Amino acid sequence: MASGIKKNFLYNAIYQIVNIILPLITVPIISRALGPENSGIYSYTYSIVGYFMIFGMLGISNYGSRMIAKSRDNPQKLTDSFLSLHRLQIITNIIVMIAYSVYVALFAEYRSISLIETVFIISNIFDISWLFFGLEEFKKPVVRNILIKAIAFLAIIIFVKQPADLPTYTLIMAASSLISQLTLWVGLKKYLNLKLKSLERNKILIHLRGVLILFIPVIAYSIYRMMDIIMLGIQTDMVEVGFYQYAEKIIGVPLGFITALGAVMLPRFSNMTTKNNKTDAIKKRINSSLVLTMFVAIPFAIGLFSVSSNLASLFLGAEYSRSGEILKLLSTTIIFSTWTTIIRTQWLIPNEKDGIYISTTIAGAVINFVINLMLIPILGGIGAAIGTVVSEATIAFSQSFLVRKDIAYSKIYKKIVRILTTSVIMLIIFILIDTANLVPLLSILCKIIIGPIIYLGMNISTLKEVLETLSIRRRNLPKI
Repeated sequence: MASGIKKNFLYNAIYQIVNIILPLITVPIISRALGPENSGIYSYTYSIVGYFMIFGMLGISNYGSRMIAKSRDNPQKLTDSFLSLHRLQIITNIIVMIAYSVYVALFAEYRSISLIETVFIISNIFDISWLFFGLEEFKKPVVRNILIKAIAFLAIIIFVKQPADLPTYTLIMAASSLISQLTLWVGLKKYLNLKLKSLERNKILIHLRGVLILFIPVIAYSIYRMMDIIMLGIQTDMVEVGFYQYAEKIIGVPLGFITALGAVMLPRFSNMTTKNNKTDAIKKRINSSLVLTMFVAIPFAIGLFSVSSNLASLFLGAEYSRSGEILKLLSTTIIFSTWTTIIRTQWLIPNEKDGIYISTTIAGAVINFVINLMLIPILGGIGAAIGTVVSEATIAFSQSFLVRKDIAYSKIYKKIVRILTTSVIMLIIFILIDTANLVPLLSILCKIIIGPIIYLGMNISTLKEVLETLSIRRRNLPKI
């Protein structure tokens, strides 16, 4: 089992890295070609269509992955679950498509761009990534998506040259999303017995309640991840939106690694819970996951905080210095978001503790909305960043408190404190580097080289211990 987790994590990590790194490679091209305003227009319109896409999927992504993981050992039940869930997905997305068409026709401010983005909703209909996540079959979607994204990357380099190319850029992004989803359907018979005569295949309502329950935190989470852009667009202008969205793109790099771990471990933990209920083994792995992800997240957040101002200007262009100020604040969310990702995907969702998941996420969303409402008119993107930081911290602390009896934090307390202490030492060294008044590029390079050497040198024993725990010998693992 350990080797399977490692392999799946590797595949999904590669996918998340490519999913984030490729856009980041194109960011300097796009930021300079489109400019802050047109970049803001794309981000604003995509955030709106993103909300429609969320309603189209309801909570199917997490719920579907969990149901597939629990039924994958029974071909009949597996086929039933897939067919009924996907039919529900088709119905909801058709309804959403109609609603979005009305929005574009009557209310869309940037109608031509919004019309092109209809393709994103069409791609939603064919999104069955949850099936492969539940089956822990990561190779197929990863390899095909990487190929499609590479083609899209080349198309952007070739065809996007100036502000007038915004429709072209939008079409490339939307078309690549659709093609990516369609490729998942090739060879689907390998995983499902579609010849089975299922008694439940038409009983779509069976899953509706579970899907709606997990939809609540999804929509709440989107409020402080996507509503920022919309509220900025309404209360400020597209230029400020452009500054903010590029800061978020950079933050997405480390969070992609955490998403990879969460996506891999969710079906594994769901299956372990269903078949064995080996809570001691599960809790031990969660503790190890928390230490490992904090081992990466804390120094990464501190390092990004230190280089944010220089990085934004060098990477995006001199006119994007505002993005650096926003990035400095958002860097702290890496720690909070990482922590809650592990708690959510490895304990709350697999163990169906949906009440905690829902209530804490709603609390964070409400706090973020209120802070945005008060601060965005005054501080713009900085206000939106403050709202995001406070909401992420609220969710992290509240979830940790509510599951304190399930997860023994005392066993990892000393490791986390050591990681935090050595990260602060690294930050002090970064501050000393700043006093040397080096040119921006040289300053960043010094921190990238010196920081990891010092940090890893002080934490080598912790890293070894965590990796050994995550690769527990087969005799110590619950049989699956």
